[in-house]
Amino acid sequence: MYQDLNRCVWEKNDLAVLYHDEEWGVPCHDERGLFEFLVLEGAQAGLSWDTILRKREHYRKVFDGFDPALVAGYDEKKIAFMLRDPGIVRNRKKVAAAVKNARAFLAVQEEFGSFDAYLWRFVGGRPVQNRWKTHEEIPAFDDTSVALAKDLRRRGFSFVGPTICYAFMQAVGMVNDHTVDCFRHRMLAGDGRAHN
Repeated sequence: MYQDLNRCVWEKNDLAVLYHDEEWGVPCHDERGLFEFLVLEGAQAGLSWDTILRKREHYRKVFDGFDPALVAGYDEKKIAFMLRDPGIVRNRKKVAAAVKNARAFLAVQEEFGSFDAYLWRFVGGRPVQNRWKTHEEIPAFDDTSVALAKDLRRRGFSFVGPTICYAFMQAVGMVNDHTVDCFRHRMLAGDGRAHN
């Protein structure tokens, strides 16, 4: 971790600081990584991100390393078994959505060659570089997340509303929403589209 540097105000513990410093806002082009964040952001709906971060490693075990081909094969018996595991968010709709989304994810890969190729078209292939001065300025969603949510739902995904999609876009680096006083903003500001 980086010591004695200005950070965004939302990280409140060591796990969150590590996630902020190493992952949040870093452009992700890895298929499993993208699927992982899609599942985790859906699981987070209505909960704190800290809750999901604490459960993340266990999620990786339960969801077979977030291999979408394996998750797509889960049946009702497997889902029922997973719902007895206190290491994940035991919400039937969220777990069932992860399986449904894995199947839709594979269909997108088939059509576009990769989920990455499909996803990054929404921002022209490069991260949008926002310049928020305060955390309060950061929106819950934007026009791009609305468009992404609409298209994902059309393709059979669920738990992908505009707010979840915007959090996903932040996580996988499609937007740089580190505030301008955060040291990570500068580190991630290269080769992106200016916005705001």
